Amino acid sequence: MEFTIGGRLEVRITPADVGKRVSVRCRTDSAGTGLEFTDTIGVLTSWNGGVLSITRKSGESVHIAESSLVAGKVVPAAPARRRGPAASFEELADVTARAWQPVESEALGDWRLRAAGGFTRRANSALPLGDPGLPLGEAFGRVGSWYEERGLPAYIQTATGAEGTQETLCAELERHGWRREVSAEVRIAALAPVGDLDADVSAVRLTREPDAAWLARYQRFSTPGPHVLRVLGSGPSVWFATVPGDAGAPDAIGRCVVDGRWAGFMAVEVAPEQRRRGLATTVMTALARRALDEGASAAWLQVEEDNEGARALYDGMGFTPHHRYHHFRPA
Repeated sequence: MEFTIGGRLEVRITPADVGKRVSVRCRTDSAGTGLEFTDTIGVLTSWNGGVLSITRKSGESVHIAESSLVAGKVVPAAPARRRGPAASFEELADVTARAWQPVESEALGDWRLRAAGGFTRRANSALPLGDPGLPLGEAFGRVGSWYEERGLPAYIQTATGAEGTQETLCAELERHGWRREVSAEVRIAALAPVGDLDADVSAVRLTREPDAAWLARYQRFSTPGPHVLRVLGSGPSVWFATVPGDAGAPDAIGRCVVDGRWAGFMAVEVAPEQRRRGLATTVMTALARRALDEGASAAWLQVEEDNEGARALYDGMGFTPHHRYHHFRPA
């Protein structure tokens, strides 16, 4: 990142730039190696008491002493991606929420409090899109009380890494004692290439509801109950894929929710002894073809950052990161 004008390093940001995406360089004195420089890019979330706070696209907050700055400037939002569908954060936030709906929901201003008996964080977290109608400190307290009343841990789901995401909100959560517990990527791709993959889908059975065999393979089905089936069955047009196995439980399963131009893929799981046979690709190809038949053209999925196997699979299918989402919990 170039910081110079006429060969001179310059700090061209001020506290008035809070809320903007910036790139800064600061000096560090490292024992044994002398003076070093570190570059940081992210959203400037505060500048108080001689300390800058910058939230990176990963969700990590970095605190930098103003006295250590040697260069800095405002930079544009991340460039539009060169492949795959165009999508805003707001559009994807709504689509992903409709694909994994809670059993109980309540408005807090523009925020949405969601609960489903503790089945997954996505269905048991506050979705803070817009204004909660309260000062943030009070809103965080209301979220905590709402979940406490239901005997559930309090989570707030946020996003970073794209234009219009919530780096400033992440920083406010940290200042109020909330901590990131889990982070994942939202990835997107064109749907047709997924449906065109060379996979024999003849053994894949598609149904509108998960049967006992599908649930037997699903790893998250450790606490069966009607709330689990409610969440799994939620969404505009839901499909379940099953590759039958010889040992009772299926060899592979998957779930897809078709919502307008979007097809979302979830719960793609393969029996451990059947892995590396291409079954995950087969399941997703079958679901993609059904979604194409319903008029979808774009695909999305969510993958945790430490799931290297799944990330490699999705790379090969053309899925690229759009933004990251995080679940914050009171420390």
